[in-house]
Amino acid sequence: MNTTEPVTRSAAFSSATQPNSMTVQEVQAIQDCEAAIKAHGLDMPLLKQDGPVFCEPWQAQAFAMTLALHDKGLFDWNRWAQTLGDVIAKAPEKGDPDQGNTYYWHWLAALERILSEHGYVTTQDLQSRQQAWREAAARTPHGHPIVL
Repeated sequence: MNTTEPVTRSAAFSSATQPNSMTVQEVQAIQDCEAAIKAHGLDMPLLKQDGPVFCEPWQAQAFAMTLALHDKGLFDWNRWAQTLGDVIAKAPEKGDPDQGNTYYWHWLAALERILSEHGYVTTQDLQSRQQAWREAAARTPHGHPIVL
């Protein structure tokens, strides 16, 4: 089966009642994130009756990465809360109009900041990876998965 072939949410998750076109890859990303969340003892389904909890698969992946990195001891929740709060508080200074659709961009920025401050990645590492993604996205036909 082609991983970009659309599937309905109801076909992938029997509890869903309204079909919502998702790719097999998106379904797998959501299932992986749900497994990571459950491993932390949390019961937080990532699909609601009217659609996913996360608007994009990358948001669920960023959430799951944060849980996994915390589990590995890279940071504690107090540090996480302080960093995320600081990123959100400073967002208007950087031109973020806070229309409610940028929360996970802040989440990702906070994760990058913590990893950088602790020396797990450098600013150059992050910039190189971002450039690689931009280039990969530019050469990828619409509707196909981006491959680095």
